[in-house]
Amino acid sequence: MMYGGSGTQSRRDLAIEYQAQIPTLRPSIHARRANMTVKFQDLYGFTVEGNVDDVNVLNEVREKVRQQGKVWWALEAEKGANWYLEGHISTTLKSSLKISSLVNAITLKKLIRGGIPPNLRPRVWFSLSGAAKKKSTVPESYYNDLTSAVEDKVTSATKQIDHDLPRTFPGHPWLDTPEGHAALRRVLVGYSFRDSDVGYCQGLNYVAALLLLVMKTEEEAFWMLAVLLENVLVNDCYTNNLSGCHVEQRVFKDLLTKKCPRIAAHLEALDFDVSLVCTEWFLCLFSKSLPSETTLRVWDVLFYEGAKVLFNVALAIFKINEEKLLMAHQVGDVINIIQRSTHHLFDPDELLTVAFDQIGFMTTTTISKQRKKQEPAVMAELDQRIRRLNSNSNDK
Repeated sequence: MMYGGSGTQSRRDLAIEYQAQIPTLRPSIHARRANMTVKFQDLYGFTVEGNVDDVNVLNEVREKVRQQGKVWWALEAEKGANWYLEGHISTTLKSSLKISSLVNAITLKKLIRGGIPPNLRPRVWFSLSGAAKKKSTVPESYYNDLTSAVEDKVTSATKQIDHDLPRTFPGHPWLDTPEGHAALRRVLVGYSFRDSDVGYCQGLNYVAALLLLVMKTEEEAFWMLAVLLENVLVNDCYTNNLSGCHVEQRVFKDLLTKKCPRIAAHLEALDFDVSLVCTEWFLCLFSKSLPSETTLRVWDVLFYEGAKVLFNVALAIFKINEEKLLMAHQVGDVINIIQRSTHHLFDPDELLTVAFDQIGFMTTTTISKQRKKQEPAVMAELDQRIRRLNSNSNDK
C-alpha cells in the first residue's frame, strides 16, 4: 500500500493499484456469527472499527464504486481522457449554450455526486478544482523553490506545525512516519509562507494530510490546498481570529432553523450550541469526523460545486439523526449521538442523498447573502472580545 510523498515509484504507486482493485472486506465466520466489532483498513490506510453490519454496508458501497468506475472509464473511452473538462458548468455557461454542452454539465454533476473512482480522483480533482490552472500561472519550480527557501525558517506557524505533526492521524501507516511527517510539514510550512494572512491554523493539518493520501504527488497536494483556501472556501476561515469560521457557524444555525425546525427548537431548549460539533466539521472539512471514504465523496462534490456543500452535509447529519436527537435530554447526549453517527457513516450515498434530496437546493448566492448578514455581528463580537482581553491585561 502506498501513500503520499514525492511521486516516485513505491508505496504510492502500489496504493493506486490497490485503490483500483477496491477489495471486498471479509470478516471471519466467528465475527459474522457474533456480530462482533472488527477492525480493518480502509482504502487510504486508516484503521476502522465497526460491526459486521458496517462491513456489509461498506462492501455494498465499494461495489457501487466499482460500477461507477465502469461508467467513468466508458466515458473516457468514448469521449477522451479529459471529457469532464468540456462539461465543467462554470465554463460551459459562459462560452456555449449548446444543448450537448449543458447535458454534459448535468451529467458531470450527477456523476460527481455519485462518486469519482479512487484511481481517477487525483486527476479529476486537480483539473476541475482549478488547481491545475493555479499551478500553471507560476514557474514550474515554484513549489520546490518555496519549500527549499523556507526549510530552515522558524516562525510561530512552523512551531505549531511541528507540534501538530505527530497528532495528525496517529497510527496511520504512512502519515505517522518520518517520511509522512516530512511531506506534511513541507506542504503546511510552504503554504504558511505563501499566504501569511492564513499562516497556519489547526485543522489544516488534517485537510493537507488527506490531500497527500489522495493526490499523486506532494506538489499536487500543495496546489489542492492552495485552491481550497484561496478559491473554494470562504475568506478568513483560517485567519488568526477565525472570523470566517464564526460566520459559517452562525449561517449554519440559521439554516438549521429553516431546514430542520424541530431539531433546532429542541436543541435551543437544551441550550445546545451547534458550534460544539460543527466547528471541527468546517475547519477539518469532515476529515476528523467521517470515515475517509465518505469524507472524500463529500470532497468530490466540494471541489466541483463549492463550499455550500459543507452546509448540505452538516444539515444532513442532523437530519439523519432527527428522531434520536429529539429524544435527547442533555447536551452530552446530543454530542454522543452526533459523534456515534458520523464515525459509522460508511454509506456516503445515504448521507449525500439526504444532503441534496431532503435538505433541498441551496445556491451559493443564498449562502453568500447569509454570510454578509452575519458578518457585522461576528466582527462586533470579536472586537468586544479583544477589548475585554486588553482591559484585563491592563488591570494586571
